[in-house]
Amino acid sequence: MEAFPVVDMEKLNGEERAATMELIKDACENWGFFELTNHGISHDLMDAVEKLTKEHYRKCMEQRFKETVASQGLEAAQSEINDRDWESTFFLRHLPVSNMSEIPDLDEDYRKAMKEFVADLEKLAEQLLDLLCENLGLEKGYLKKAFYGSKGPTFGTKVSNYPPCPKPELIKGLRAHTDAGGIILLFQDDKVSGLQLLKDGKWVDVPPMRHSIVINIGDQLEVITNGKYKSVMHRVVTQPDGNRMSIASFYNPGSDAVIYPAPALVEKEAEKGQVYPKFVFEDYMKLYAGLKFQAKEPRFEAFKAMESTVNLDPIAIV
Repeated sequence: MEAFPVVDMEKLNGEERAATMELIKDACENWGFFELTNHGISHDLMDAVEKLTKEHYRKCMEQRFKETVASQGLEAAQSEINDRDWESTFFLRHLPVSNMSEIPDLDEDYRKAMKEFVADLEKLAEQLLDLLCENLGLEKGYLKKAFYGSKGPTFGTKVSNYPPCPKPELIKGLRAHTDAGGIILLFQDDKVSGLQLLKDGKWVDVPPMRHSIVINIGDQLEVITNGKYKSVMHRVVTQPDGNRMSIASFYNPGSDAVIYPAPALVEKEAEKGQVYPKFVFEDYMKLYAGLKFQAKEPRFEAFKAMESTVNLDPIAIV
């Protein structure tokens, strides 16, 4: 099996830039995932965020998780569970408006570290979008603009813990899905593995690496690139021991952003034509909410069908 793509961002500043850009291009086209090292986010800050996240889980989430598991009888499962995930999560919103101050049980140190961390991640997401523009031959800033909508992008974080599971063969930490949004930046546990992606029909581990940030492509980038980059099915498998931490930040289009394939990319592959539909991001999210754990293609088809009915309406002549 070829090696999982790991991109050393420091190499973008020297003579290895072209080879590094090529590695990013290949990862986007053939994996939908890659891992970043030397990304510029302080390791001390990442250590603080990890420590505070794990403490927060122990103090505020663990007991609740145990009660939920007990009430649903998950530990006694005899056959595969397909409608639930073995995870403990909470969500933070950063853009357009932060809800960080409203989350009741975050202590001040955690809030402060998280605020600093996501500000760095936001910068990294925008830097990455420009690197993707460069690889795609789009003007600098195109993807950021495509995500902008009227109030700027939507940016939020899902903080998850995957506690030890007594029946790892029967219960997934998180069932297989593609991510609906734009670009996803993940800070994952470097000791407990579990994240896997589907490549060429096989599940491949995303290797836990200390202080790395894992990047993956969401459905919206697949649409904007007219399928050149693909969002990829991934899942979290449970482990019999060790509690896996996962902090996934989603840099997504604004809710009213209109998403469609970049005309320059459609022109470049004229014989292929425009493969993906045009839609408002919020409408896509509403559809995705009920179909998250199903294949993405029918979601795109549903919008294509809507688009063709809208386009076929006769023009009213007054």
